[in-house]
Amino acid sequence: MKKMLAVLLTIMMLSGAAAALAEDYSFGTDTAFRPFEYTDETGTLVGIDVEILAAIAEDQGFTYTIEPLGWDASIAACQAGQKDALIAGASITEKRKAEGWIFSDGYYNANQSMAVASGSDITGFDGLKGQSVAVKTGTESKSYADSLAETYGFTVMTFESSPDIYQAVISGQCAACFDDTPIMADYIKSNGVPLQLVPGTESEGADYGMAVFDPEKAELVDKFNAGLANIKANGKYDEILAKYLGN
Repeated sequence: MKKMLAVLLTIMMLSGAAAALAEDYSFGTDTAFRPFEYTDETGTLVGIDVEILAAIAEDQGFTYTIEPLGWDASIAACQAGQKDALIAGASITEKRKAEGWIFSDGYYNANQSMAVASGSDITGFDGLKGQSVAVKTGTESKSYADSLAETYGFTVMTFESSPDIYQAVISGQCAACFDDTPIMADYIKSNGVPLQLVPGTESEGADYGMAVFDPEKAELVDKFNAGLANIKANGKYDEILAKYLGN
């Protein structure tokens, strides 16, 4: 009897250890933030964030689900405990850290800049006086636009997604938009939209990071960091960037 109990206890301990090793996490992400996350022509979620997460999960031996809820909804889901983490081109800032965001190491450095309609005579911030500009709510691009609005005399209008802010400019609702530079550059190139980046309007930039909002999920940050270091060392990281950004 004692031997049987000992065997059962051993099995339970091993099962518990296996479960701990096979940790499963849920991620929220954006819906249309190409080339970091977007749905391709087959309806599959793809992008730099998506493939970096997959490579890190494989390296670290955890499983996960990822759902494109949208930027605001993903943040809300994480804060409510409905998702474990956010991976959505989130800029690492001191303000967000102070608000409770717990970031991984940075995995891509991006700045923000301004775009206008093709053929526009606006060549810089001075041309925005009395105009409206479009930004995505809750982003570094909004913070960047807000920091310039009073100096250059323009009004900031918020929208839910990057495609929405581009359409606001194309339709004439806004004179310009602010967004992460690689996102706008990819959108213009991939979709042939009548927008153009304005040279000289770039911000200093910041790293993108994966984020959790619950200190009890900090072990996921450690796993992400370890996996990120490994995929950088073995070349997988560069392979992913080359696939979506070119060489």
